[in-house]
Amino acid sequence: MKLPYHLVNVFTCPGERLSGNPLCVFQGGRELDGTQMQALALQFNLSETTFILPSTEADARVRIFTPGYEMPFAGHPTLGTAHVLRTLRCLGDVVTLELAAGVIPVRADGDRWELQANPATTQPPRASAAELADALGLDAADLAGPPLWVDTGSAQLIVPLASAEAVHRARVGYDRLAAVTADGPRAQAYVFAPTGPNTLVARFFFTKGESVLEDPATGSATANLGSWYLAQQAELPLERDISQGEHAGRPSSLRLRIDTDSRVFVSGEVVALGSGWLDL
Repeated sequence: MKLPYHLVNVFTCPGERLSGNPLCVFQGGRELDGTQMQALALQFNLSETTFILPSTEADARVRIFTPGYEMPFAGHPTLGTAHVLRTLRCLGDVVTLELAAGVIPVRADGDRWELQANPATTQPPRASAAELADALGLDAADLAGPPLWVDTGSAQLIVPLASAEAVHRARVGYDRLAAVTADGPRAQAYVFAPTGPNTLVARFFFTKGESVLEDPATGSATANLGSWYLAQQAELPLERDISQGEHAGRPSSLRLRIDTDSRVFVSGEVVALGSGWLDL
């Protein structure tokens, strides 16, 4: 069986094709089971790999896999898969994707794609501010607001910090991160701080095995950040340009937008790099 795939970068920086978060999109997945999809995601070993399937509710059903597990929702796979689908099927600039988390609408302006996130559920973490700060290698004074578990399809711990310097200074160890996030689905944390009136710098730490890794660009966490702002009753509408990925060696650019109806949107540029096929 020949299985076509496409490689794209999502949340790229202007003029930098080899920036952002890489994604592999398999054009067909109807003949594959979940075990085979998981093995292929590990084969490519990218943050996520997606598989396009038929849908009766949307333009396509999409399954999203990290190298270790399947995800109900993730941001850069949603935008990158929509970009590939537009090319394959001449769908135009409005694409709907059926994910495990629900149907997600995606729109394009050129090669900039924007998804509308689902409404969120939230809950405060059990860990204290001092415990969270310690797990991040920081002081309690470096925290700048209430941390919050937020879930718009993929639950993550959102932690506001007082300065960009604190974001860059964060150093995370597996044992401490696992301890303070034991009340969530996985050991992970998204930290952010303002760098200007409408700009932020962010980092996302997650675990693989017993190691802590850093994601270049995390669209799901950006969506969750939007709902964190809503929980803080931020003034609307709101827009933030977010820089992420410097410490992961892949600078990335993401945009968060919240409209006056409290709808959360995440957008970024997508660059197609190439395609091929696997013999299975």
